[in-house]
Amino acid sequence: MRIAVIGIGGVGGYFGGKLARHYAAGGEIEVIFIARGEHLRRIQQTGLQQITADGNFTAVPHLATDQPETCGHFDLVLFSVKGYGLESSAAQIKNNVDRTSTIITLLNGVDNVRPLRAVLSEARVLNGCVYIGAHIVEPGVVRQAGGTCQLLFGPEDGNLKGLSAIESVLQNAAIKATLTADIRTVVWEKYLFVSPLASASAYLKQPIGAFVEKSEKRDFLEGLMHEVAQIGIAQGVAISEEMVQAALKKNSLFPYDTKTSLQMDYESGRKIEIDIFTGYIVRKGKELGIPTPLHDKVHAKLNKT
Repeated sequence: MRIAVIGIGGVGGYFGGKLARHYAAGGEIEVIFIARGEHLRRIQQTGLQQITADGNFTAVPHLATDQPETCGHFDLVLFSVKGYGLESSAAQIKNNVDRTSTIITLLNGVDNVRPLRAVLSEARVLNGCVYIGAHIVEPGVVRQAGGTCQLLFGPEDGNLKGLSAIESVLQNAAIKATLTADIRTVVWEKYLFVSPLASASAYLKQPIGAFVEKSEKRDFLEGLMHEVAQIGIAQGVAISEEMVQAALKKNSLFPYDTKTSLQMDYESGRKIEIDIFTGYIVRKGKELGIPTPLHDKVHAKLNKT
C-alpha cells in the first residue's frame, strides 16, 4: 500500500508523522509526504520533527516532494490542506489515483467530499473528522498542542465494505482511528462547535475563553450555533438542542487565551478559510430559504480581507 499525505501542516504532520514513523522499515507500506517551500526542504534534509503529548520523535517518510505527478499510484490519500486549497491539491494528484484508490478528507467543514469527487471521480472518497490541536512551530517541526487526537472516517453512503483494512493500517501506527457508518453526523457535530466559534472569535476578536461565561458574546456564539443547526437539520442531519448546548460547553476545555485558527489568520492578514465556515452557511441559507442574519453579518466583515 502506498499512502500519500497531502498537506503536512498541524493535522497532516501529526497523523502523517505517525504513519511514517511506524512504517519506516518499508515493506508493504510506503508513506509519501506532499508538502512545499522551506517546510518541505527541512523534511527532506532532517525528517519531520514531532513534539507531542506522548513524546518527541523524528518521522522520515519514504518520500517528501512537491511534485506528486512523479510519484506513481496512490492507494490511500489523506487530505489535510486548507479548505481554499482543496480543489487545486486534488487536481495535482488526479493521475495518481484510480478506482482502486481511497481518499479521506480530514479538513474542517462539511462539504469537502463533493469537490473531491468532482476532481477525483474514479476514486472512492470518504469523509473524515479529527480532534486535535496542532501547528507548524517552524519549518520541519510540528507541535501537537491539545485535543484527543481522534480520527474518525467513513463513507457517506454508510457502506463499510472493504474499509476495515484501512482502519487497521491507521490503528497499527498508534493513530486513534475509528471507521464509522455515520460519518455525516460525526462531521456535523464537530462543525456545530468549530464553525460558529471560528466565526465569532474572528468577528469579535476574542479568545475562546470570552465565550465561556454568560454574556452578549456567548449569546452571539449560541445564535450562530442555532443557525448552523437549522442548516444541518434542513439537510437531514439529526442535530438536537442538547448537541448545541454540549458544543457551547466545550469552550471551557480550552485555556482562556486560546485563539481559533481562523481568528489567528484573520488578525495576521493571512488568507482565511471563510468559505468552509461562515460562507458555507450563508450560501446554504440562501439556497434553502433559511435566514442566517448573524452569519450574514460576520461574512460581510470577514470577507473584505
